[in-house]
Amino acid sequence: MVEDLIKGMLFTASLVSVLTTFGILLSIIFEALHFFQMQSFFHFIFGLEWSPDTAFLEGAGRADANAAEAKFGAVPIFAGTFYITAIAMVVAIPMGLLSAIFMSEYATPRIRSQVKPFLEILAGIPTVVYGFFAALTVAPLIVKIFAVFGIEAQYQNALSSGIIMGIMIIPFISSLSDDVISSVPQNMRNGAYALGMNKAETIRFVVLPSAMPGIIASILLGISRALGETMIVVMAAGLRPNLTWNPLEDMTTVTVKIVESLTGDQEFNNPLTLSAFALGLVLFVVTLVINIISVSTIRKFHRKYKVSTL
Repeated sequence: MVEDLIKGMLFTASLVSVLTTFGILLSIIFEALHFFQMQSFFHFIFGLEWSPDTAFLEGAGRADANAAEAKFGAVPIFAGTFYITAIAMVVAIPMGLLSAIFMSEYATPRIRSQVKPFLEILAGIPTVVYGFFAALTVAPLIVKIFAVFGIEAQYQNALSSGIIMGIMIIPFISSLSDDVISSVPQNMRNGAYALGMNKAETIRFVVLPSAMPGIIASILLGISRALGETMIVVMAAGLRPNLTWNPLEDMTTVTVKIVESLTGDQEFNNPLTLSAFALGLVLFVVTLVINIISVSTIRKFHRKYKVSTL
């Protein structure tokens, strides 16, 4: 009876997580479909202009609502999301992975016990603090640095937001990668040394390949963390949907627009409010595709590594 009770509790816990995921998905889908009944799906996916202010006027019953047509082209928003995320990962992946290699392979136990807690403290700092630091310190510094070379930079720019977001993500990649690298059996390292490899070659050809699935998982976690960040973008990158390749200009992300759409006194069935669910649905699909690609990559790497070891 006790064993059956424990099995039932474990099944219930698993079922709750699965049902919660489906509940979140269905709630987003229903409201997103309501939005797409009002607005064109193809214009939302491929439109290059996001100016939904007149949708608020329509919901409020303003007489000048017909002065301009509300436009819900989400390309600038998703472009800003991926652009800032890419900047963050350019900062986070090398620094996180190199720090993990240092702590697991080169640092003495004393240095590791002192350095790793300080590194993991970065994960506990509130994102609003990162946002203050990006807006008040990093962004003005970037403006001054580029002004020396005669390049104009805005005080709200994607570069400062991406850099600080990357620093925030470093502990996620570093800590997980460190645990994965440390779990590689010492016999594999000893075998590489016996074949004449030095330490750097052992790390490159033996340790990292065997730990790569876990490293990919840590990078995926970092990407997911960057895609969902809001406060740093609000304070350092701005609120304007801006389709540009210039990292010195302001731009915004999906999560910022979701928060902006769901705040205020507009009605819930207003297109501006419902656009938050459409943005959330597309972001959900993008995250799902990233997960599928990462899982496929990990499986291919497992098969390749098993064949090479045989």
